[in-house]
Amino acid sequence: MGTVEVAGSQKQIIIQSHIVTYGNAVSSDITQQIREEIETMWNEVHGRVMIENETYLLQFRITAETKGDITEMEVLQNVDPRNNYFRIEEFVHGRISFVDGLGCNSGYFLLENLYKGSTTAAHEYGHTLGLEHPRNLDIRGTGVPGIMYPRGTLVDPEYQYDPTIPAGQKGGTMHPMYRKVKQEDIDNLKLHRLDFQGNKAIIGEFTNIFHWNHADGGPEDFFIPPIYG
Repeated sequence: MGTVEVAGSQKQIIIQSHIVTYGNAVSSDITQQIREEIETMWNEVHGRVMIENETYLLQFRITAETKGDITEMEVLQNVDPRNNYFRIEEFVHGRISFVDGLGCNSGYFLLENLYKGSTTAAHEYGHTLGLEHPRNLDIRGTGVPGIMYPRGTLVDPEYQYDPTIPAGQKGGTMHPMYRKVKQEDIDNLKLHRLDFQGNKAIIGEFTNIFHWNHADGGPEDFFIPPIYG
């Protein structure tokens, strides 16, 4: 989720999002790594957006903070569309990071998914902007996989966990570290359809879900991640 601003004089569209992390496995280093990954990957494509026959350069400005003492009420009462809340733990049901829907502002990250270069944070951020997994998960012959392809996607051998393994077998699917943001991902944001008030709009919706630690048991014991990657 984030705010969208058209800077007409600069021929830019700016999306601003603020990442708030909490949980037992959170650290300032992990939070900064998440911020850098999202901002770098979504900006390196130099995405272009056309609105009312004008072409703009899309820029992402991502900030972040670690807030280990955050309360459930603080998340529930959030009214800032830039804020995205992610719990980080060493254990997650399903053993996969997830967010709470397409175009949301909350989720739960598995620490082992957040190694440097994993692309997990950039992928999940795409979900918060409303992007879903592509329907065709066999993209052999098409080169580098886009950022929204999930684990298990069939890709050319050089983008697999192990290029020597036959496609579809263990090790013979996409290694997420090879994902890249592409212009196609920028197009799929459909920014021209947003409800602009003047030169500003909001992308995504408030879910404002505070996640409890899965390792402690409780109401999320049987939770099935809705949007993972």
